[in-house]
Amino acid sequence: MILYSSPAVCSLQVVEETPCLRHKTRMANSSYTSGLWLTLLLTLFYTAKAKIPAVIVFGDSSVDSGNNNVMQTVLKSNFRPYGRDFEGGRPTGRFCNGRIPPDFISEAFGLKPAIPAYLDPAYNIQDFATGVCFASAGTGYDNATAMVLNVMPLWKEVEMFKDYQNKLRAHVGVRKAKTIVRQALYLLSLGTNDFLENYYTFPARRAQFTVKQYEDFLLGLAETFIREIYALGARKMSLTGLPPMGCLPLERATNIMGQNDCVELYNNVAVEFNGKLQSMATKLNKELRGLKLFNADAYNIFHDIVTKPSSFGFEVTSVACCATGTFEMSYLCNQDNPFTCSDASKFAFWDAFHPTEKTNKIIADHLIPQLLSTFA
Repeated sequence: MILYSSPAVCSLQVVEETPCLRHKTRMANSSYTSGLWLTLLLTLFYTAKAKIPAVIVFGDSSVDSGNNNVMQTVLKSNFRPYGRDFEGGRPTGRFCNGRIPPDFISEAFGLKPAIPAYLDPAYNIQDFATGVCFASAGTGYDNATAMVLNVMPLWKEVEMFKDYQNKLRAHVGVRKAKTIVRQALYLLSLGTNDFLENYYTFPARRAQFTVKQYEDFLLGLAETFIREIYALGARKMSLTGLPPMGCLPLERATNIMGQNDCVELYNNVAVEFNGKLQSMATKLNKELRGLKLFNADAYNIFHDIVTKPSSFGFEVTSVACCATGTFEMSYLCNQDNPFTCSDASKFAFWDAFHPTEKTNKIIADHLIPQLLSTFA
């Protein structure tokens, strides 16, 4: 016998439990249990995503979504053919034919598919509440690097973060703003320009430091930066180090004596510096309470793309899609150049310094499962 409550009357009734009724009861219980599991899984899925209310970006051109557009610098990309594969075919200031890694990461966390630049007048604090980019193409940890092309130094990106917090508090209230800042995922990506645009191009830093000393100098600046945004409330951080920078088309084009192959000296420096970043991350995770600093090392996947292109569906990795693909970037990558490729998906690089959207997506897809498991 079973007891059940009639939907029509609020009283318990006694019913004889026949085999048929037992079967229906088991079926009903099974369906109910399955429904509960499905509901629970969906709830866990969306709750996990909801733990990251915003993606906030610091760094250089690898993650800049358009802040350089409003700056007095030659390092811009707010014109075609940049952005030709972006939604609407519009150039945004991203140094790419389409989207960049933070865009894909934001989308993977259930947020918007493109993160706006803080200085873009088309957006406001309502847009920035769920994701914002402070990055500036051409910058580095070293203030001297930003001075090379008159772009935004890293300390200025931090000042914009402070300004953002003030606007966020006014928009959503102090308590909610604090939650957003504390629960947001921070993507940090820079360092390449410090070496290629600064140390190996101009003599000033080389006169001061050996390359290993310069690595340590940058490491100190990186730690100071992380401690500073930690003090401002950031807790969940993903730090990306250097790519195989000796394999960028610009470096290969100038490596004439090496038959235009990758410059292994630069790649070795990248591996060494990335190892030091990993050690720093381990140390800070122990020292700073509540910090979760993930070392998002993309060197190996990027190196695999360059050295095993067919495995990823690429045909060309030694030169870029835009113009001749050897020296051109920014204004030298223009729409009227007859040599620009028609299908960027065949190329690992868009211009002589930056990956195509396809490469960006492969790298992001490689990191996303680790980011989701770490932060969601």
